[in-house]
Amino acid sequence: MNRQTFLAALIGAAAFTHLPARAETAADFPTKPVTLFTAFAPGSGPDATLRILAEKLGKLWNQRVAVENRPGGGGFIAMDAVKRAAPDGYTLLQLDSDHLSAVPHLYKQRGADAVKNFEPVASIFRTTFLVAVGAESKWKTMGDLIAAAKAEPGKVTYGSWGVGSPGHLGGELLEELTGIRMQHIPYREVSQLFPAVGSGDVAWSLGTLPSSSGAYRAGKLRYLAVASTKRLPQMPDVPTATEAGAPAGFDVNAFVVLVAPKGLPAPLRAKINADVAKVITDPELKARFDTFAFEPIAWTPEEITRGVEAKSKVYEVLVRKANISLD
Repeated sequence: MNRQTFLAALIGAAAFTHLPARAETAADFPTKPVTLFTAFAPGSGPDATLRILAEKLGKLWNQRVAVENRPGGGGFIAMDAVKRAAPDGYTLLQLDSDHLSAVPHLYKQRGADAVKNFEPVASIFRTTFLVAVGAESKWKTMGDLIAAAKAEPGKVTYGSWGVGSPGHLGGELLEELTGIRMQHIPYREVSQLFPAVGSGDVAWSLGTLPSSSGAYRAGKLRYLAVASTKRLPQMPDVPTATEAGAPAGFDVNAFVVLVAPKGLPAPLRAKINADVAKVITDPELKARFDTFAFEPIAWTPEEITRGVEAKSKVYEVLVRKANISLD
């Protein structure tokens, strides 16, 4: 090899070694561990199902998928932990529809800005609320509850797990639909609420099946209705709200989704959405959903957005009329 040929080969080799690394594509994702943050406490239904989801995604992706709990603060603790992460799919956040649709109206100073930091990626499940009364309550139907509230405006009490919670806003919705007035009694925790309903300290409350089933199995509660247009497979003898005498439109539910920091590329968002939709059909995860009376849902990001917007319109009216502010 003459000197000119040697120099040409050396220059070519040097140029090759300085070629930029190939950018990761959606098809490559993930090439390193993924972290799923959640606004829910360890041991809660959303946390329990997220951990199985993480395990299944880890197997599908051949990468570790970790769960990090950041409960409290109306969801702001979790949102603050994630909002400045890179929008690359490696940091996702589990929120429910109330974090996304009620928070902007409840926290007028910072709520809207917090939610704008994220975009929907994939849906996980939807949960329906039931109307619970004490086992000794004289009410047998929703019609009985509504009639009692009409007879004594402002006297009938209902409890919830906090001002602005789905249990509170669901009560406001019933007032809006029926023209009745009731007294809201907020508790600090769900664990305090259902014993109070069972003892008659408050007349009724909304609750999910997992949150209220302990008191129900102990014989302290009775369910008047499912606040939905269809009965729960797990409680087939409990009528829907309209079957029990409530007006149409009394539908109280929440859906749980994964969101990402704003700016996640569309192909990557589509990849994660498809993979989550695949994983939630896993028999083990579906069985866990059934335990909590969660309904798995596989929505596109656009469908999630429409669901959030629909709830937001309802909550805006309820929060304004009840003059609720958590700022």
